[in-house]
Amino acid sequence: MNEEELKLRTKQFSLRVIRLVEALPNTTTAKTIGHQLLRAGISVGANYRAACRGKSKADFVAKAGISLEEADECLYWMELLQEAGIFPAEKLKDLLKEADELVAIFTASIKTARANMK
Repeated sequence: MNEEELKLRTKQFSLRVIRLVEALPNTTTAKTIGHQLLRAGISVGANYRAACRGKSKADFVAKAGISLEEADECLYWMELLQEAGIFPAEKLKDLLKEADELVAIFTASIKTARANMK
């Protein structure tokens, strides 16, 4: 996957997270988890874009690492929504899969960038 494709994919992920958060029930717990999920979800793509503009491989690794952490955090918040019975597991399945794939992509990207720094 090239840089532009991943930029688009992370933006689409952000938009899907926004739609999910907007569909959450109007409860204190859902709002709290939704806020955290929204913050992490929209950060994935923003930090990847920043990584692409990095001044060095080390800068790329650091900023891509933030994208990795935020994608993993999204997994956590969505798992909580599911396990607490706040949002149906079936409706979260595809977005959980996408977050998991983004974690794998960023992990591999960071490994490659670190190897190329040596």
